[in-house]
Amino acid sequence: MAEILSGANGNHSGVAVSIKDDDDDLKQQQRLSDDVTGCGFLTVPFIQKIIAEALGTYFLIFAGCAAVVVNADKDKVVTLPGISIVWGLVVMVMVYSVGHISGAHFNPAVTIAFATCKRFPWKQVPAYIAAQVLAATLASGTLRLLFNGRHDHFAGTLPNGSDVQSLVVEFIITFYLMFVISGVATDNRAIGELAGLAVGATILLNVMIAGPISGASMNPARSLGPAIVSSNYRGLWIYMLGPTAGAIAGAWVYNIIRFTDKPLREITKSASFLRSSTRSANSK
Repeated sequence: MAEILSGANGNHSGVAVSIKDDDDDLKQQQRLSDDVTGCGFLTVPFIQKIIAEALGTYFLIFAGCAAVVVNADKDKVVTLPGISIVWGLVVMVMVYSVGHISGAHFNPAVTIAFATCKRFPWKQVPAYIAAQVLAATLASGTLRLLFNGRHDHFAGTLPNGSDVQSLVVEFIITFYLMFVISGVATDNRAIGELAGLAVGATILLNVMIAGPISGASMNPARSLGPAIVSSNYRGLWIYMLGPTAGAIAGAWVYNIIRFTDKPLREITKSASFLRSSTRSANSK
């Protein structure tokens, strides 16, 4: 759901922990493409990213959905605040665990949003999304096996009100999430070391607010995995469209406010505002 900037991942990060100048950004971006096009599609670094992304998504969905299932199976013992805390903590932990390897997207909406802003290569998008959906399905299947009994509990997301209400809520909370990710991940002025905490806290808040309304998915894979395992596709389009549109909008809105001295055509460039401003001042 977030991305950590590192030498292994380049500058398409969702959670930046170091500052790169313009030349470094270009070199890192070239490495991203080389992972896919260098010696064939399946290079070792790229395979490592896909495995890390799949493992991170698996543990994210397993922990978060397990809280939902246990709460339903054990007479609301976890409670809504407990479920919210679990989602926030697992996101934070997994961002810090594998973010430096895969970028820690764990979310097709985040991957697509970064790609639309030219902060993630489109060639890697299908593989990332496939890994995320597969991992979410496997995690949901694991929970189905563990809690399979007379009362099967659906771990997915369903609208509790109208479809339009849930669609709007999903758009807003995913916009909020992606806006925060873009702020702490792609802006070199942010404190990158706290990015995992910021993203996890945003997830916690969103689940607390939107959980009783739409289920607070914010993630197409989080909704699709349980739906596939349980063959329950009611309202699934809401969780495909809402989070994806919200993430794209959130990423682009942050890009619009990121630079204050750049023309519109340069908004999506990865150059650091601080670096370029410093260089301009020194040249005068």
